[in-house]
Amino acid sequence: MKAKLLKAEILATGNEVLTGVVADTNSAYIASRLEETGIEVRRHVCVGDDPELIADAVTEMCKRSDLVIVTGGLGPTGDDITAGAVAKAAGKPLVFSKEAHRSMSAYFERRKKQFQRSDTKQAMLPEGAECIANEVGTAAGFSIKIGKCHLFAMPGVPREMKWMLDAKVLPRTEALAGSARMYTAKKTVSVFGLPEAVVGERMAGFDEAFPDAAYGIRVSFPEIFVTVSTRKQDPAEADSTVNSACSWIVARIGDCAFSDNGASLPEVVGRLLLSQKETIAVAESCTGGLVAHLLTSIPGSSGYFLFSGVTYSNNSKMNVLGVSEDTIFANGAVSQEVAREMALGTRKVAGSTYAVATTGIAGPGGATKGKPVGTVCIGLAAPDGVESITLELSFGDRGMNKRVFAFCALDMLRRKLLQGRK
Repeated sequence: MKAKLLKAEILATGNEVLTGVVADTNSAYIASRLEETGIEVRRHVCVGDDPELIADAVTEMCKRSDLVIVTGGLGPTGDDITAGAVAKAAGKPLVFSKEAHRSMSAYFERRKKQFQRSDTKQAMLPEGAECIANEVGTAAGFSIKIGKCHLFAMPGVPREMKWMLDAKVLPRTEALAGSARMYTAKKTVSVFGLPEAVVGERMAGFDEAFPDAAYGIRVSFPEIFVTVSTRKQDPAEADSTVNSACSWIVARIGDCAFSDNGASLPEVVGRLLLSQKETIAVAESCTGGLVAHLLTSIPGSSGYFLFSGVTYSNNSKMNVLGVSEDTIFANGAVSQEVAREMALGTRKVAGSTYAVATTGIAGPGGATKGKPVGTVCIGLAAPDGVESITLELSFGDRGMNKRVFAFCALDMLRRKLLQGRK
């Protein structure tokens, strides 16, 4: 008989979270951790500092789910009303908890701070609730059963919530899941060079090929990430399913899929450079240093990154990189000829294995006849020579254009490095 998967919902409370003043990172963290432990998250709910609305939300969620996780509203101030609202939903009064009081007292003692009268409010928990001590803050959490549902309430401060969830709550939820606990396997294919709609089209047939798996597409411009997940009681079977599914996706996407472990394009390029013991230098005009920033954002980049020059003006292209004035005059600064000379000059100046150069029109102005906004020329110098390409990729926004230009340069380098590895 197939084990029943535990169903969970997450409730975030607080006006700041509801109105977007504070981003609800807590719910995202809780959901990811619950999924990792084999518990299915069905809903995220957010309610402001209204005791009636919180109580109503708790009541509805507890009727639907086996597990409810609540964050926020356990502090000492007047708008910290979660404990009272949960007590109302449970049909219980608030009572003084010696355990919660001891948790607070121990926290203050460790930090040699004075206990304030208002702090006593944090020791009032719903009758019958079990206190969850907080070792990194003042507000204790608690657990209580409402009907068939197990509810856990935790502080809203992210550092305190994460500690309590990992140290205190998850071991209890795993015990509650018992034989119903299932292993969740996930894997992500990273894509660059295709529109999201095309990636979606190439996923046609996935559900038929892998009926016990699911996928989701996330865009972090200009990269696209396709994540596959499945839940099974046998970890080996789950891993096998997602591995097969990712291989299927890579085959459908083609060489625009550059990673099957969720890595970013700068990470993949950095790993290739390190594994081949090669070095890179960069000269940038239209991207203004973004290619260098992306490459050096990766830990360990000192092992492969040698030089960066933002040669924005024609004079800097000529004086720093040795680009010919005649080449610029004959072809314009935005040209494959200039991009090639920039790359060759950069490789010579830096003494690197490879050099990448960008020159283009990010907009909104600067377009000329035959060279619209979104035009970029990329040069790549390597031990076996120099090559260049011209692309027209306008996204109607200067920042987006610069970013896609930079990623195109990195992808050109990635493809070259893959050729060198064969």
